[in-house]
Amino acid sequence: MMFDTDVLIWLIRGSRAAGEQIEGATELSLSTVSYMELVEGARSKVELGDIKEFLSRRGFQMLPLSENIGNRASIYMEEFGLQSGLDMGDALIAATAVENHLTLCTANRRHFAGISELQLKIFRP
Repeated sequence: MMFDTDVLIWLIRGSRAAGEQIEGATELSLSTVSYMELVEGARSKVELGDIKEFLSRRGFQMLPLSENIGNRASIYMEEFGLQSGLDMGDALIAATAVENHLTLCTANRRHFAGISELQLKIFRP
């Protein structure tokens, strides 16, 4: 399973529900985009170190971007950007999940709902 940034933020903030969601997964993956969003939100080098240690300790596999992911994400932006509010980061995250044949666990159903080939697991904090 691939986890969206929002679920990881809930977990870092101590959400028991997010912890249970992650503990129940047999595979822990995240897009490079989600990692960058976590780094962007870090307020200090200490917090950045904590994020890196947390992801490593939990065994998250970071999935890199590729040409196919970029192409697919641009199509998603054209098709869904205006109607659902899908932004570039979410388009890249969705494309990463689809290209890697993974279910995306997210609390953000609205942005991803129109992408038919994307398998979603909706997280409720």
